[in-house]
Amino acid sequence: METKKSSNKFLGAGVISAIAASLCCITPVLALISGASGIASAFSWLEPLRPYLIGITILVLGFAWYQKLKPKKEIECDCETDEKSSFWQSKLFLGIITVFAAFMLAFPYYSEVFYPDNKKENIVANASNIKELDVDIEGMTCESCNLHVEHEIFELPGIVDAKADYSTGKAVVKFDILKVSQDSIVAAINKTGYKVQNYNIKK
Repeated sequence: METKKSSNKFLGAGVISAIAASLCCITPVLALISGASGIASAFSWLEPLRPYLIGITILVLGFAWYQKLKPKKEIECDCETDEKSSFWQSKLFLGIITVFAAFMLAFPYYSEVFYPDNKKENIVANASNIKELDVDIEGMTCESCNLHVEHEIFELPGIVDAKADYSTGKAVVKFDILKVSQDSIVAAINKTGYKVQNYNIKK
């Protein structure tokens, strides 16, 4: 009985560490779905811990599989040993937990499926009205952050193109100055919870 309880604790720890490892990437999607875009950066502080949380998840689940698959010692006794283990102690349940953990850990690589394509076809009457805005953004930590920032920018009218890059902490936005202002673009980025540190229009 004690082994079963400790096994459940290990599985719980594996699931929690897997969720925590991807929480910074899941939050922008949850923010988009709920309409509360300002919470997108709430868990960005977890990003530096992600490699450690992934390691903990792999170790915990690896140990759980080792415990489940190792040969059982045969003990000669007259006691009844045909006790059937519950679903929660089965290999099937451990398999489900492992798949769920892998699904959570891989989240940053498929998060784009949750973002609708809101890029608009903009007809440019005069190319001299198109300007490029370079923006320094604080708080972006993964591809989900890029997608969230780009999504909010494309919600504005007059956006020709927008590209955010979490690795450099920058976004480049091409926009029609007759349809949208740079202040509106900055406000849209700040609305996500990531903060604009600096911005300037390319001449």
